[in-house]
Amino acid sequence: MTKPTVRIHNVETNEVIDREMTDSEYADYQAQQALAIAEQEAKAQTEANKAALLERLGITEEEARLLLS
Repeated sequence: MTKPTVRIHNVETNEVIDREMTDSEYADYQAQQALAIAEQEAKAQTEANKAALLERLGITEEEARLLLS
């Protein structure tokens, strides 16, 4: 598998260099991707938990906001 490409654009000379990520850049990229996926999953779980709680209480999100304000 090839690594993602890094594009470097020098705006002063308008030179564009495309190169493959180094091993350390690729490791950082993979770590960032894993973190983003974990954050998305945590957010989705939080939303599901909130929806389940509102369902159990039998109220809407708007009604819950009114109770908490």
